[in-house]
Formats: sequence, structure tokens, C-alpha cells
Amino acid sequence: MLGIESSCDETAAAIVDEHRHVRSSVVASQHDLHAQYAGVVPELASRAHVERIVPVVREACSEAGLQLQDLDAVAVGHAPGLIGSLLVGVSAAKALAWSLGIPLLGVHHVLAHVHAAALDAPPLDMPAIGLVASGGHTHVFALDEMGNTQLLAWTIDDAIGEAFDKAGTMLRAGYPGGPAVERLAQGGNAHVMDLPIGRPREGGFSFSGLKTALLYALRGQPRRIDGVTVFPRDLDAVEPQRRCDLAAAFQRAAVAGLRRGLCHALDAASDVTCLVAGGGVIANATVREMLTAVAQERSLTLRIPPVALCVDNAAMIAGLGIVELCAGRSSDLSLQSMARAPLKAVL
Repeated sequence: MLGIESSCDETAAAIVDEHRHVRSSVVASQHDLHAQYAGVVPELASRAHVERIVPVVREACSEAGLQLQDLDAVAVGHAPGLIGSLLVGVSAAKALAWSLGIPLLGVHHVLAHVHAAALDAPPLDMPAIGLVASGGHTHVFALDEMGNTQLLAWTIDDAIGEAFDKAGTMLRAGYPGGPAVERLAQGGNAHVMDLPIGRPREGGFSFSGLKTALLYALRGQPRRIDGVTVFPRDLDAVEPQRRCDLAAAFQRAAVAGLRRGLCHALDAASDVTCLVAGGGVIANATVREMLTAVAQERSLTLRIPPVALCVDNAAMIAGLGIVELCAGRSSDLSLQSMARAPLKAVL
């Protein structure tokens, strides 16, 4: 199975065999391209995908020791994501499937993050609770043996990864913000102050208030002077140690909010034996420690991918594609790219 991933700013291709062994996984990052903007610029991302998609597919096949003619099927992440970026990957996958006369499978990017934990590993124990925490998504859903999903919790504002990215910008930590804030936090005191932990009424996730609290901790409470918002301090005036301390405090509050929402969802689930997590934020060491603790407290088997498979990659797309193909499901050339799509809309 060839997997293709282009939902945001990573152009990726991978080869995964029927045993879900990863034969190759190639990712062309665009971090340098978007760093000056401290965030992904959709038009630039789309153009970069066009330039990189063919070389990345060729490299994935080469690393796996295969020719295109050796492929049995093509899977592509077609939802959700940046629509321009998705169109590049879906167009490439359609062209390959049509020209080679092999099945095409459109898979949901969010659900694929969960299936990354079953690559080069035993199948997932079902029923399970899946957590996806990334730059664009913070979701908890139930999974069963039939491939059915039920969304249990979600963010009502920012995804946790987006909050980390914005925190990285405020702290002048670098880009991408998630790993940059984690590095900065290693030199700080997480208990220097208590930042707010989101508590949305529906029991999901909320990170926008935490982000605002960090801004005020850095720059002070703003005032309106002659119709202009004025902060008492400039970011450049914040001392290096203060940045480290606030990075650690932010990370502690963000992870606590993630734990709160996850545990609320677990309380509502029944007969669950496995907790599985995926997404770029799961690469964070503090998050992985929290998940380990939650699984131990609730006597659950914890399944999380290696760090390299937490971030956007095509191996997870191919892995879920194999599950879908074995269940007798496939797509046709009318497959659409969708910027937004609930899980049930694409399964």
C-alpha cells in the first residue's frame, strides 16, 4: 500500500505491507518555508506540495525497493485539512490509482493518527478510546471492532497544538511552537504561577483562555488609550528565565486541560480496554507521561506511536488504508477533498 499525506505542510509518502510493517516513510517538511510567518501559509503550502509530491513518492518506492508497478493500492488522506494542500495529494493518488489500475482509498486524517500506533506493532485491542492531539485537532472518540467511531469530546476553540504554536510565538521560542515550547520549558519552574485550565461546560477541551492568560502574564493587563490597546510591557523586555518559567507553566496547564477532557470522556465510556493516542502533540514527553499515568490508573493498555509517527506522515495513511481495504471498502475517482469532515462522513 502506498500512502500519501498532504493535509497541511508536510508532503509525505510511505509504503506499508499487509502486516502493517513500514517499508519506507518519507516526509518533506515545510518548516523553513513557513517559519518567517510563525504559521502555515496555505497558498505557499499548496505550491510546495506540487513541487515535492512526485519526488517524495519516488523516494518512498526506492527506499522500499519497489517500482510503481509493484503497488497493490493507493491510500490518501482526503479530509480534513487545508483544501489546497489536500487537492494536491488526492490528485496524485487518483492519477496513480487510475494509471496503475489499482484500488484507491480515501482515509480520514484524524482517524489515521490513531492507527499509527498499530504500525510495526500488534493490532489495537478493541473496544478502545482514541485521543488525537495535534495542531488542528483535539478529539476523543470510541472505536469498536467493526470500525465504528463515536465522537466523545472535542475542543470548543483552539486545538492544543495550535495553542502551543501561539505560545511559541509569544514566548519567542521558535517555530514550530510545540517542540520549541517544550525545549524552553525544560529550563523553567512550572509552578512559578498557576495558569487557567480550560473547563468547558460540555466536558471537552478549551485552550483559548490559557493562551490569553499567557499573553497577560508576559505583557501585563492591557489598557485602552485613545482607542488603542496598550500593554505595559513589550515581549522583548521579558527576561530569559521568565520565558522559561512561563513556558513550563503553560505546558503544565495545557497538559492538565488535556487530561481533564480525556478523563471526562473515559468516565462516559464503558467496556474499554485500550487507550490509544496519536498526533503531533503526543510527541511531547510531558503528554506521554500523563497518558502513561492515566492508563495505569484506569488499568488500560496504552498504545502510542513512536515520536516519528506522531507527526503528520503517510505511513499512518497507508496503515488505515490497509484496514479499510481488508474490510472490503474502497473509493472511486469521484473521491473529494474536504477541508472539514466529521469522522462518520468519510468512513
